[in-house]
Amino acid sequence: MIIARRFFDWTLALPALALSLIGILTMSTFGQGASLAPRQGVWLLIAFIVYVILSWIDMRFVRRTSLVLTVYGVAFVLLALVLLMHPVMGASAWFSFGPISFQPADFAKLAIIMLLAKYLSRRHVEIGDFRHIIVSGAYVLGLAALILVEPDMGNTMIFALLWLGMMFVSGISKKHLAFLGIIAILAGSVLWFEGLKPYQRTRIISFVNPAADIHGAGYNAYQAKIAVGSGEFLGKGIGYGTQSKLRFLPEYQTDFIFAAYAEEWGFFGVVLLLSLYGLLFTRLVQIAREAATNFDAFFTLGVLILLAAHLAIHVGISLGLLPVTGTTIPFMSSGGSHLVLEFAALGIITSLARHSRAATRDLSANEYLG
Repeated sequence: MIIARRFFDWTLALPALALSLIGILTMSTFGQGASLAPRQGVWLLIAFIVYVILSWIDMRFVRRTSLVLTVYGVAFVLLALVLLMHPVMGASAWFSFGPISFQPADFAKLAIIMLLAKYLSRRHVEIGDFRHIIVSGAYVLGLAALILVEPDMGNTMIFALLWLGMMFVSGISKKHLAFLGIIAILAGSVLWFEGLKPYQRTRIISFVNPAADIHGAGYNAYQAKIAVGSGEFLGKGIGYGTQSKLRFLPEYQTDFIFAAYAEEWGFFGVVLLLSLYGLLFTRLVQIAREAATNFDAFFTLGVLILLAAHLAIHVGISLGLLPVTGTTIPFMSSGGSHLVLEFAALGIITSLARHSRAATRDLSANEYLG
């Protein structure tokens, strides 16, 4: 137990594990048909082992510029290669190796966090210079453009929010923020007419009034809202969600797992779920404030922004507040690559915090002895 407390940060690991187990419980069919729950259980075991290993290893080498650029380059190559793969559900976004699929966009998110953390740790005091905003944005755009081509609008939005969030915490001026808002509006206009596929434009149009085409483009959003609303205060009970278990709600184990959860657990369960995320996010903020280096702080905040962006978009889609984009919710949604990434990121954060504290204690002891 002493060793576990020394090498693990249970205030990070326990909320993540609880959220993962809730996700597995929600996607379980309880013998009523095929379920992704057993496979997700295996992925959770693998992801937690990755967390333990990374927490134990001294990960301070991730601060090296050569490694950061190498990870970025690998992410770029993987995203370029995946475009050559056969499309799955209309998008070339996965590498498939038999029963195992890997989405390189998940690895690319970690690469962007590392790169921005490195870039901003050196230049955050100069963030008032618009040149740094342009350069950092170009790095992100290099990967986001490849994801948009897949096409994957959901992850493209995540990359944009990740960059904007890290710019914001680095101290970007309000004037530059307003300018970026104008650029975003112009880029959105161009994207609407030139970048989006017809079905993506249809999804956005149906978002305004999903009930107008509940058997077509608005079906998913409409069924998600029914699922959330029918949960009422205490929910229908675990395993008794009719919208999910009877397959009225499509992709309830991945893209709409929050709606399936809300139907079974109700408002009380949603409060519990958001409280777990709140505990996790609060701990990340605390670690960032106590970080030994700027890189550690920016990396931790980058992971926080990534998880929060996924949560906000996924919940917003389920509540009908955002267009359907097929975005997972952290730790809960079915899938191995995003789950391993999330636990790996927590492992790196734990390692950086632990070894930096140890180095500081050693330095203080040497100074005292000297």
